[in-house]
Amino acid sequence: QVQLVESGGGLVQAGGSLRLSCAASGRTFSTYTMGWFRQAPGKEREFVAGIRWSMGNTYYADSVKGRFTISRDNAKNTVYLQMNSLKREDTGVYFCAAEERQFWGTSASQYAYWGQGTQVTVSS
Repeated sequence: QVQLVESGGGLVQAGGSLRLSCAASGRTFSTYTMGWFRQAPGKEREFVAGIRWSMGNTYYADSVKGRFTISRDNAKNTVYLQMNSLKREDTGVYFCAAEERQFWGTSASQYAYWGQGTQVTVSS
């Protein structure tokens, strides 16, 4: 059974940084694509960043390009989201997701496995 556990959220001032972690277990993830999504109150869950685990290929939503970086640590089975130059509009619950195929998925419905989420609040 795939398990994803997020951590690292919190309250940060605009312009600051946070690093989120997603600890993955239950499978060998070399054939998986991992994604980060976020959801603000009253809004739909939206794609933030993705990484193909085997080759480390990454892709991003336009709104975070140049500010966020997704990466993975094979030894720790962990995916990270480094968030710099945070803005108020980055506020939301951030979710880690996994799907057992190599693709460029940006829709939440394309991912089968989800963590519980971690809250990120950016204050002005």
